[in-house]
Amino acid sequence: MTPHSLAFYVHAVTTGTVLGLRPTDPPDRVATVLGPDFAENTFGGHAMFRDYGLAEFHFHRARARDAWEGHHFSLQVHRLARRDRAVPGEVLRTRYGRFTPRLRFEKLRRLLERRGVPLVEIPEYPGNAPYYRTFWQPDSLTAVSFVAERGECSTPAGLRAGDVYSIQAPVTARDVESRTARA
Repeated sequence: MTPHSLAFYVHAVTTGTVLGLRPTDPPDRVATVLGPDFAENTFGGHAMFRDYGLAEFHFHRARARDAWEGHHFSLQVHRLARRDRAVPGEVLRTRYGRFTPRLRFEKLRRLLERRGVPLVEIPEYPGNAPYYRTFWQPDSLTAVSFVAERGECSTPAGLRAGDVYSIQAPVTARDVESRTARA
């Protein structure tokens, strides 16, 4: 039996959703599910993200008068290493219980493989190599990045090699092709 927080990660990677929220959902739908406790940051009136602690949802729009559209979400797993129990946010803590300060990539990968959900390594952005590696789930369009090698100024102090840094969706086949072309 896996802890509830592991079930959360497995579900997120398998489905490309967070509590049923898709990356394309608008801000009001995200707030309905995750609640009103978030920090909001906007950039030039065309990009915005809402930070719920562990989960961040990003939005964009072409013009200031347009409605915000969901763009992607990321799970900032590295923040749990701070050992602040508030980081997951009230909604996730209520649903999944305690989150451990570190998520080991190989453990997550094994759980996914047992469920028939393979991860495929994709090229890392040159600025992140050799410190990070990223694996992709092509069906859910989700990517999992983890610390491959510790770097004093390149990786968070609370993480060790093998710890998941973040989970993001969507990462499309086109995104993967672009990363491959740069490698």
